[in-house]
Amino acid sequence: MTYDGKTRRKRERLEISLPVRVHGRDSVDHEWTEMSRLLDVTPFGAGFTLTRLTERGRLLHLTLAMPRQLRCFDHIEPQYRVWSLVRYVRPVIKQESGGPRYEIGVAFTGKRPPASFEVDPSTRYEVAQTVTESGLWELTEEPGSDEPRIPPAKARPETRHHLPVEVLVEIFDDMGQVTASETTVTENLSRRGAAVFTTLDAARGRFVRVTSSQYKISVIAAIRARRSGADGVTRLHLEFVDNIWPLEKMG
Repeated sequence: MTYDGKTRRKRERLEISLPVRVHGRDSVDHEWTEMSRLLDVTPFGAGFTLTRLTERGRLLHLTLAMPRQLRCFDHIEPQYRVWSLVRYVRPVIKQESGGPRYEIGVAFTGKRPPASFEVDPSTRYEVAQTVTESGLWELTEEPGSDEPRIPPAKARPETRHHLPVEVLVEIFDDMGQVTASETTVTENLSRRGAAVFTTLDAARGRFVRVTSSQYKISVIAAIRARRSGADGVTRLHLEFVDNIWPLEKMG
């Protein structure tokens, strides 16, 4: 059962509002589960919303009562359990009540995750040119995703400025609630990321919220690395995933 990319894109997305259980692992010691409903589905992917932010390239595990004619395996099982690659994340316009929500689009990848995911759940992946035996998407690791992302300054797409900005850093638990926070300062800062001094116990792959009351901005960031400098102080190396930092307001 094989399909080329063009054939897959032609498969009409069905708007079916089925409940779906979404399970994610941000790091080795942190995982979460959220119930949602499908926005649409094909044999090769689906769309739904989440209150938790994830990012393109992460793996999620879905459990749903998928119509059997749309399945690529487990046709007689009551529940379809499929690993899925996040292909896009879009903020949903906030309503008057309730917190933020994100529209998530995923590509189905099969019954089991890659071995590298078991070692490091924060590994990010891309769609490969090949397909699995069931016709689903094959995966390849995103270049450099298995190493802490601390690229040299010349390799960064934007210059990081050595700006000590006071920020509030908050960590979320498996229910999406703030479980720890601290007020700290940035060591360096760019439009798309920062390094901050920290005493928080936060592993690579986790998501944190970074807020500056001075510049009236709050962004969600993925922790790409956690390391101690020559001075013995620990830094979190962050990449902003839902917004950019307004450097133009800091001139």
